[in-house]
This record gives sequence, C-alpha cells and structure tokens, in this order.
Amino acid sequence: MLRKLCLIALVCTSAIQVSAQEAASKSKNYSLTFSGSIDGYIRQDFGEDITNNKTSFTNSYGKFMLGMVSGKADYTYKKLNVVADIGVGKRAKEFAYNDKGVLSGIKQLYASLNITENIKITGGSWSTHVGYEVLDPYVNRNYSMSYMFSYGPFLHTGAKADFIVGKSSFMIGIANPTDYRKAPAGNKKALLAQYSVAINDDTKLYLNYVGGERPADAAKTRQLDAVLTSKLNDKWNIGYNGTVTSVKPPSIGKDLWFGNAIYLNYDPKEKIGFTLRTESFSDKYKLAALSSAAYGGSILVTTISANIKAGPVVLIPEIRLENCSNKVFHNKSGAEKNGSSSLLLAAYYKF
Repeated sequence: MLRKLCLIALVCTSAIQVSAQEAASKSKNYSLTFSGSIDGYIRQDFGEDITNNKTSFTNSYGKFMLGMVSGKADYTYKKLNVVADIGVGKRAKEFAYNDKGVLSGIKQLYASLNITENIKITGGSWSTHVGYEVLDPYVNRNYSMSYMFSYGPFLHTGAKADFIVGKSSFMIGIANPTDYRKAPAGNKKALLAQYSVAINDDTKLYLNYVGGERPADAAKTRQLDAVLTSKLNDKWNIGYNGTVTSVKPPSIGKDLWFGNAIYLNYDPKEKIGFTLRTESFSDKYKLAALSSAAYGGSILVTTISANIKAGPVVLIPEIRLENCSNKVFHNKSGAEKNGSSSLLLAAYYKF
C-alpha cells in the first residue's frame, strides 16, 4: 500500500514539475490544479528521553526523519469543487491514526457545491476548523506543534454547510466521531460549528465548536475554541488561540483540559522571518498530554523558530523550552524533572 501511495505522489510531483510547479488546465467552465510539499527534520532532546516529546509529529531525537510527502489535486467545474489531498510519511500516518490501508494516506477528500454566492455545502473528509495550527508544515511558522493542536481534533468526516452574511460567516455540520473516517459500530455523530468575522481588513476572529461522544469509552466531549489573527504592519503580525475541552465519561464527573497560546511573528526581510510561540497548557486531570504521566499539571512552553528561504527550500531552526508544575520530564539518567529543552532543524519544499 505504501508503494502505491508513493507512486501516486510521484505521479503528482512529475505532473507538477512539467508545468513549472503548478499544472493548471482551464477552460470556460473548469480548472484543475496540482500542488504539494515535502518536509523533514532532525531533533535533539537534551534529556535524551523520547517521552519528553508530548506533541504531534516530532517524536524522535538524534535521527533524520521524513515528515511527509504530500500531493493535492483541486478540481473546479462551475459551482462544484472537488479536492483530493494525499500524504505519505510519519506525519501523515500520525494524522490519520485511526485509519488503515488506503484511508491512512488520505489527508482530505471532499466535494463542495456552491448553492448560491453565500451558501456552500460540503461532504467528505476534511481537516478540522478548530485551532490556529494545521497539518501542512508550510502553513505553520513553527515546525513543532502546540499541545492544543496535538490533543484537539485532526479531521472530520461528514457533511457541513457554510453561510456568508456580510463580513461574517457561519458553519454547521454533522460528522463521524472526531478523527474517524470509518466510524465504529454504535457511534454517535458529532456536531460541528464555527462563527467567523472580519473585524477589519487586518483582524479576523474565529469561534469554533466540536461536540460528540468518544467511541473508546463513550465519554461525552465538548470543545470550545477561539482564534484571533491580526496584521499590525508590514513586518509584524500576531495570533492567539485559546481552547477548553470537557470530558465526561459515563457515571463519572466532568473534567477539563485547556490551553492558551500567543504567536508573535516578525518578518524583517523578505527571505527571513521569526516566530515566538508562548503556550500554557493545563492537564490537571491527566486527560491529554499527561495521561500516561505519574502526575497531572500545567505546562508552559516557549518556542522560537526562524523561517529562512534558501531558494525553493525553507529552513526552520527552532529551540523549544518546556516547564511543568510537576516532574513529568526526564534527564539522561532517567530521573524526573520539571523542565525539558530541545533543538530542531526542519526543512520543507512546496511546489
């Protein structure tokens, strides 16, 4: 199966290269475009303990790692839009952790129909609307992921409708349980919702919701999420993400995990930019990142990343410092400690 997916990715890549990084077939009524990316990284954990990494996609140290080879086809015919987005590699596999076989190579596969200029319906499987960060590394400014992204939803499979009213938009949807493309027997559907508004030309606000039942233990989950982005000037922009998730297993009281993060982005030159991400994450009840740790607690994470354009490749050197209210990290000898630090060098190529 991996060979088949690799072959598909190579075919897409070849098609794109022939047409100078983007193949586009256009007529009066339709268009077809291809795009993709490839990324990899090497990470060093100073505690030399793999359990010190508690977020998605960078769970290694001292090794060169392939992140993901990705290929995307986007077809539009009149009011219909079809997207097929596939990925091969460890990053894609972790994203589709509930899937096996062909489904594990699918990032997104959906069709949308514009009923009117202001109403659109979508069916299929797509990346979540929740949060500030996304799967594709070229969209993020930091290569390592936040705790909120790592323990929030990754994808949804179902149907949704989008409505535009002036500067605001609304989304409502019904989907399989979070991160399930093929839902287990006896599952209950999840409710999806989003409200977004352009406060002005440079500032946008998103309010997100996901609620449903977790198949593993029938726990009822509810997540409320807010994202704010603002361009301050040509060199500075800022982002904020805040989220709270409630988990209520059968016959047990409700518990919470929550987090907040601020993203400060500075681009002094066209080919270089810097991002400071500061995140606080509370998992007192061991529901998410600290579920396998001896203690619950709160984690403060500071991540500094540079984005350096070297021709068609973007390099991301990154330093990450973490500190927890309890001793959930380990040093080289295996002793427990409050803090963890790591260095990472990543690169991606987008075509």
